[in-house]
Amino acid sequence: MTATTTAGTTNTAQGPAAGASTRALVRAWIEGWIVSRGTSDPMDRPWGWTIDAGTAQHVSRHVLPEPAEDDVRALVAATSAPGTWLKLFAEDEAVRPWIGAGWQFDQPGFLMTVPLAAERPEVPAGYTLTSWTRGGTTRVLVRTEEGHFAARGQIAPTGPTAVADQIETSPDHRRRGLGSLVMRTLQNTAYEAGATTGVLVGTPDGQALYTALGWVTRSPMASLYFKPSRD
Repeated sequence: MTATTTAGTTNTAQGPAAGASTRALVRAWIEGWIVSRGTSDPMDRPWGWTIDAGTAQHVSRHVLPEPAEDDVRALVAATSAPGTWLKLFAEDEAVRPWIGAGWQFDQPGFLMTVPLAAERPEVPAGYTLTSWTRGGTTRVLVRTEEGHFAARGQIAPTGPTAVADQIETSPDHRRRGLGSLVMRTLQNTAYEAGATTGVLVGTPDGQALYTALGWVTRSPMASLYFKPSRD
């Protein structure tokens, strides 16, 4: 483990990922996500991959980079376990007619990429930044000088790509450049590890930050989970 402490809408993609298919980018995202979250290896399926996440609210997920109606309907019909998720790389409205009772839509996601480069972000006054690496994942934590949580994030380099994950800024510390600090620090870590392209799936709120930092939206993602009614 290493540790350091320091005070103080779809566009045209650029860089190495520019010619990559959605399927290839989704696979790259999966490779980093499973390292970041410590899940099972992805299991190949004709339509994509299945991953066991292993928590009560997220038992497993089926990832379909190019969702087809017949495949989605078959998965929906075969699912009886609460905590099963579907990650469908399409707009919510495109897949909504294929979904049956008991399925809930989470907020939509956006598959994004960025060419990585050296970054030297400055820590804003009044904050400290700590980072550490364990199990192939680097985590960044930003706190106030009093030690209060302000922001965090993590990244998992897996060869030429690196997946940023679980980026969060406390509501009390937003609009102070901390999200940018976290992202640029993580991007620099991945660049120094030899990765050339960053990959993530962002929320609608995160998409604006990532776009401002040069990330490009490559595909929408519908995210839904099975939670049948108790009635």
